[in-house]
Amino acid sequence: MATAVAPANPRSRVITASLVGTTIEFYDFYVYATAAVLVFPILFFPTGNDTTSLLASFGVFGAAMVARPIGAMVFGHFGDRFGRKATLVASLLTMGIATFLIGVLPTFQQINWWAALLLLFLRLAQGFALGGEWSGAALVATENAPEGKRAWYGTFPQLGAPIGFIIANGIFLAINALLPHESDPSLKSEAFLSWGWRVPFLFSAVMVIVGLWVRLRLVESEAFTRAESKGTIRKYPLATVFRHHWKQLILGTFIMLATYVLFYLMTNFTLTYGTKAASLEAASAAAQAAAESTGAAFDPSAFAAQFYPGLGFGYTNFVIMQIVGVVFFGVFTLVSGPLADRIGRRKLLIWVTAAILLFGFTFNFFLLPQATPELTFAFTQAFLILGFLLMGLTFGPMGALLPELFPTNVRYSGSAIAYNVSSILGAAVAPLIAVALWSSAGGAPWLVGIYLSAMAALTLIALILSPETKDLDLNAELGVPAQP
Repeated sequence: MATAVAPANPRSRVITASLVGTTIEFYDFYVYATAAVLVFPILFFPTGNDTTSLLASFGVFGAAMVARPIGAMVFGHFGDRFGRKATLVASLLTMGIATFLIGVLPTFQQINWWAALLLLFLRLAQGFALGGEWSGAALVATENAPEGKRAWYGTFPQLGAPIGFIIANGIFLAINALLPHESDPSLKSEAFLSWGWRVPFLFSAVMVIVGLWVRLRLVESEAFTRAESKGTIRKYPLATVFRHHWKQLILGTFIMLATYVLFYLMTNFTLTYGTKAASLEAASAAAQAAAESTGAAFDPSAFAAQFYPGLGFGYTNFVIMQIVGVVFFGVFTLVSGPLADRIGRRKLLIWVTAAILLFGFTFNFFLLPQATPELTFAFTQAFLILGFLLMGLTFGPMGALLPELFPTNVRYSGSAIAYNVSSILGAAVAPLIAVALWSSAGGAPWLVGIYLSAMAALTLIALILSPETKDLDLNAELGVPAQP
């Protein structure tokens, strides 16, 4: 009787390597996203105009999305040419070093606008690294998955998003609690603005060391080694994917679109909208205090002209509400894997995307101030739970679906480019578009919801046009051999 051969990468190692790496990468990304709302408008973009400073901070945040497709092409090339393992280690190191250096940057008050320029450079490095991280982790999970469980394994790198969010915001909450403002808990203390915000960025070094230890123990997947032995590895995989698989690139890009827009609305926009003062008087007092603490000028009339209201939650309370929602994000990410393995990725995502489209029409129902603070809290928390629940159901299957669109010899490049080009169309512009729509609607969020519904409609079209990939054999889909 033949003896069963143990897999090259044991299940625990595959799950840990794909989960730990993306958790660290998303942690680094969320630390920046949180700081982009809390401190960067004050410390790096003190324009004297609340909205302009916020938009400048979001602009640098979105700039990383432009760097992500470049990272996808570079890391995808090396991942398809030389293997997944070394490429994943390089992406993790790049992200970790960039994040650590943000934690030691001088601010505008110390070196003027050079501070914003250095922040932009390091933010671009973060985006470049994340461009290669996700697809590599997804390939580690799916190319090593047992038969019939590829979508289930593909959810583990996706879990890095909710876990990274919880760790990053949990650390910010702890620091904010340990360094409170002496008189007003809604404001940032001098200690928080001078050094407290740096701690989460510096802490990333510890997490990177753990991630490197896990990933260095991996060996290459059977699919990649078989592609090598069959001679299908291409010298220029990027050219191959654009020449022969451009339809899959377009479909994959638009399949991810609604997921990206939903996620960045649920994290960045809701944090901005939820913690923005509900009245001009409260907002003006907070802005004047912040300006005085940094030495910036403050013009009450100019501030009043550009003010639009939010929900008025305190930062700590709202982030706790978000974390409650993100728990549902994590749970339903895991739930989506077995569902996608059973009924198919395409069918599940069509239903979920239709639900996201309808969800976009509920923004004014859930996110306007209610008759009492208790009702406002209940409606907002319900909105966050529902939105993050849908996020888990749409994000989970992507770890399997996007790699399955491409053969092994261009799988890293193809899935990385589709995933990250979508980040430009969705994530890079979503916070900016949301703030502009919120402002144009006089502080009401209904136009932001319509924007989400429109993006979901585009994703629905892409899903309808795409094939079902549930029953593909990744070890057989090696790609066409290179011509001698």
